[in-house]
Amino acid sequence: MRLFDPHIHMTSRTTDDYEAMYAAGVRALVEPAFWLGQPRTSPASFLDYFDALLGWEPYRAAQYGIAHHCALALNPKEANDPRCVPVLDVLPRYLVKDSVVAVGEIGYDSMTPAEDTALAAQLQMAADHGLPALVHTPHRDKLAGLRRTLDVVRESALAPDHVLLDHLNETTVGEAKESGCWLGFSVYPDTKMDEDRMVAVLRAHGPEKVLVNSAADWGRSDPLKTRAVADAMLAAGFGEDDVDLVLWRNPVAFYGISGRLALDVPPALGTHEGNSVLRGGE
Repeated sequence: MRLFDPHIHMTSRTTDDYEAMYAAGVRALVEPAFWLGQPRTSPASFLDYFDALLGWEPYRAAQYGIAHHCALALNPKEANDPRCVPVLDVLPRYLVKDSVVAVGEIGYDSMTPAEDTALAAQLQMAADHGLPALVHTPHRDKLAGLRRTLDVVRESALAPDHVLLDHLNETTVGEAKESGCWLGFSVYPDTKMDEDRMVAVLRAHGPEKVLVNSAADWGRSDPLKTRAVADAMLAAGFGEDDVDLVLWRNPVAFYGISGRLALDVPPALGTHEGNSVLRGGE
């Protein structure tokens, strides 16, 4: 079984997680830019973070046989902080990098005017760079947030089939599907979706243009949730082709829009800028 986690924050995970993910079947992932867990104080902290997503994390993933790509953006939460907004001025020079396969996460957290501005600006950047966009729908007031998101997408230069609406659930999937966008679902231990609810959504709406992710970060989350959904699909009577469509071919098709998706893992040799994942000797 081959698995592609299309939204996972590996900078907050350990090398043990990479090893367990590979054993579970994960062979590729996309890591979107997100917030730090505490407020950033300047755009410079974004730049170091972006550099790590372009360098250290692909190197670290390759040690465990996993192809790592990223999506870069000013995330919705920090779009409200005037200290962070200037990163939009330097973001375009990062969007030309080979392993950047989308603009993201962008979208809404609290549905503020500042978030409106950042979302519209970054949808335009995605269109300008020929990239798809990974859009974070809010965790509160989900249906209102989806509708506001879709209004901005419709006003943008980016086609709906270049947009992935993430963090969907049963209340938002219907209208999201009607929009023509791709459909993203985050599966968590306690919140958001779980495996059984995900299976029910797939039964009701089908597997076409559906992506399932773990969105694992430093909070309570599980980087093996993609495998859990695959197993739940098989147990519920879905075929192996359906599993492969949702958990491999759909993310490959979406991020393949960028023309930059490379699923061959580079040789896990040497170090990255003099550093390795080893401790206590080579």
